[in-house]
Amino acid sequence: MKVKAYAKVNLALDVVRKREDGYHDLEMIMSPITLHDLIIIEKIPEGIALTANTYRVPTDERNIMYKVAALMIERYHIHGGVKMHVYKHIPSQAGLAGGSADGAAVIRAINKLYKLHLSLAQMADLGKEVGADIPFCIYNKLAVVKGIGEKLDFIKTHDFSAHLLLVKPKKGVSTKRCFESLDIPHASHPDIEKMAHGIRTVNYEEVITSLGNTLETPSLEMVKDIATIKQELLDFGFDGALMSGSGSCVFGITKDESLFDEAIPYFRKKYPFVRRTEILDEFHI
Repeated sequence: MKVKAYAKVNLALDVVRKREDGYHDLEMIMSPITLHDLIIIEKIPEGIALTANTYRVPTDERNIMYKVAALMIERYHIHGGVKMHVYKHIPSQAGLAGGSADGAAVIRAINKLYKLHLSLAQMADLGKEVGADIPFCIYNKLAVVKGIGEKLDFIKTHDFSAHLLLVKPKKGVSTKRCFESLDIPHASHPDIEKMAHGIRTVNYEEVITSLGNTLETPSLEMVKDIATIKQELLDFGFDGALMSGSGSCVFGITKDESLFDEAIPYFRKKYPFVRRTEILDEFHI
């Protein structure tokens, strides 16, 4: 069985407060994008076998795909195992939820392979035990996401679309360090409801003016290239540019596809990861 694991971007991200348990309450607008990893998964008599197209991906218990497979085999008393191979296209330490996307795709695949008949809600509940972004990646729909990522309010729209250019510098950002260095009272806090309204009403200008990410400032201190890439995207004529998640990937957003002809060659000369993508239409998953 072949399954696609779709990446996401944060069109807006607000860190609201730090919780007593050490986590942070967030409010975000998350959107699936067409960039994806490809996972080939099949039944085997027992155990878990995982391989990848890159040596940078761990293939043991450290990998989120391995973790969710082990959890499902134990939780649902599955008499059998899985063999998985992942073709990675989503970079790590990018703020694109590459690991969570892979984990969610494996949950959905094992649900089909072993005919567990789990609902999307049940799969999302299972996934949040392993990763905060997995519930969103189970559904792959534009959503207002709150809490640590487990509260999803889907944005009902079938018409909002945009083209994105993803650019990631060589250096990544540690999510842990990013949150630890965040000064919440003095940080930037984007208007999440304004962004949601812009998407619901297909008001592109409102979406552009609502782009914002509380985590950008501490990430900029760790990776100076983030600010440079943002400015370069704007100079090329993209309507907006924003770091996704805790970074270090930056996206430029536009309705003008002609921008990519010059922008892609320019950025590929300077940065290791450059990819054209777009907002994912849920009806084409």
